[in-house]
Amino acid sequence: MLKSLFMALTILLFTVAAAWAALNINTADQKQLQALAGVGPAKAAAIIEYRTANGPFKSVDDLAKVKGIGAKTLDSLRDELTVADK
Repeated sequence: MLKSLFMALTILLFTVAAAWAALNINTADQKQLQALAGVGPAKAAAIIEYRTANGPFKSVDDLAKVKGIGAKTLDSLRDELTVADK
């Protein structure tokens, strides 16, 4: 019984941690990008197009180079994004 409870809590912990993980803008797809507040289909497509044309983002700040992403949007999303290798 205790072993089952421990296993359930471990799974719950990993699930919650994954939900709070930052979104990698170098690997995110259209649907993942659109899940961000303030990013609709057009901005998500613009992010992917920019990434395809220019290569991976080197920092989250590079997102400001994407048409339609202003300083206000970037500031509101900064803590939710990463450019991690994995």
